[in-house]
Amino acid sequence: MNAMSPVHPHPYAGDGRHVGSYYAASANPSPDRPQLLGEYETDICVVGAGYSGLSTALHLAEKGYKVAIVEGVRVGWGASGRNGGQIVNGLNASLETIGRRYGADTARFVAGLVQEGGEIIRERVRTYDIRCDLKDGNVFAALTPAHLRELEARKALWESHGLHNQRMLSRDEMRGHVKSDLYVGGMIDVSGGHMHPLNLALGEAAALESLGGVIFEMSPVLSVDHAAERPVVHTAQGQITCRTLVLCGNAYLGHVVPTLTSRVMPVSTQVMATRPLGEKLARELMPTDVCVEDIRYILDYYRMSADFRLLFGGGTVYGGADPKDIKAKLRRNLDKVFPQLAGTEIDFAWSGNFALSFSRVPQMGRIGANTYFAHGYSGHGVTGSHTFGRILSEAINGDLTRFDSFAALPWIPFPGGRTFRVPYSVIGSWWYALRDRFGV
Repeated sequence: MNAMSPVHPHPYAGDGRHVGSYYAASANPSPDRPQLLGEYETDICVVGAGYSGLSTALHLAEKGYKVAIVEGVRVGWGASGRNGGQIVNGLNASLETIGRRYGADTARFVAGLVQEGGEIIRERVRTYDIRCDLKDGNVFAALTPAHLRELEARKALWESHGLHNQRMLSRDEMRGHVKSDLYVGGMIDVSGGHMHPLNLALGEAAALESLGGVIFEMSPVLSVDHAAERPVVHTAQGQITCRTLVLCGNAYLGHVVPTLTSRVMPVSTQVMATRPLGEKLARELMPTDVCVEDIRYILDYYRMSADFRLLFGGGTVYGGADPKDIKAKLRRNLDKVFPQLAGTEIDFAWSGNFALSFSRVPQMGRIGANTYFAHGYSGHGVTGSHTFGRILSEAINGDLTRFDSFAALPWIPFPGGRTFRVPYSVIGSWWYALRDRFGV
């Protein structure tokens, strides 16, 4: 970076370094990439070096396109480098909900791609030798008989669409995966899994660069001319002109594109990492080394890291603010799941934002003739972003079949608009939290 060129940080960026997460502390080596300085031209410009942007860019580079990514901070700085690291198949909205809202044809279409994101991740890891501690197995935990019935109905619905990757777990079988008395049973998805999310993003960035792709870091986008025949992206010290623009800023795009701002709301979720527990205790607590999430509205999710730390996440803050004390917010739930760990030191605690859509269905579309966008994964972005990146690349390459199916789905604005969407959502979350508490 030219020392004479001042850094204009992303509005969320702080000093431009990754947040103090376990993932940042254990990240694979990665270069600091240059800022965008001056004028640059490319076939495809992608805004955002998270999973959506990286997936789109890598698919297009594999097809021979000249691709550049503009990132406001660092590769994987947002949700892609901070999340729970869980490969969970499906969207936030269930297949039942999608069928009820949009019809049986749409439900069949979505069922045909709910496992695709995990498959793409595994293919990327194999093809580009990405070291991200990838492991198989995702367990959904039931705290009540009602939760078990919900999981049984989900399994039956998925099987009706030809998806046979899930198996119900009795209480004893559940304890074979998680040594906790909290659960009455569960369900395992053998095609799910978990990994080190930041290292996956860094590996995908390196893969893109190996194919000639370019990534500009510390280059927050100030404005976008998406109405032009050749869209233009303006940063503090440069601009990119392209044939096709793809907006993948998700919860961190801010107000750069006002047309998209009201479509989603940033929501923060929190994660913390214990001190290393040692292999013996880690295997006692989680013998099969799967990742786990329960199925409450405000859920817990957790797994073991490669160095045998418990990574435990949960909680939500609508509007994207960070809670004052992440450890205090999560500690009580951790101790309920694993009372054996009461008093265990917490080495890292961090927060990050995902983009929530009101319908809980991700959105994909086009503004202007040559500008595409994807966002609103609503907490299921690890897999959804990889799938949407492939679908965006198909559309840009001329096959609009799957893109048009998603773009045609109506989006629903948040009640109260931008002013009141946060308090209305908080009230709704209280209601669902009460239902969770009383097992309704």
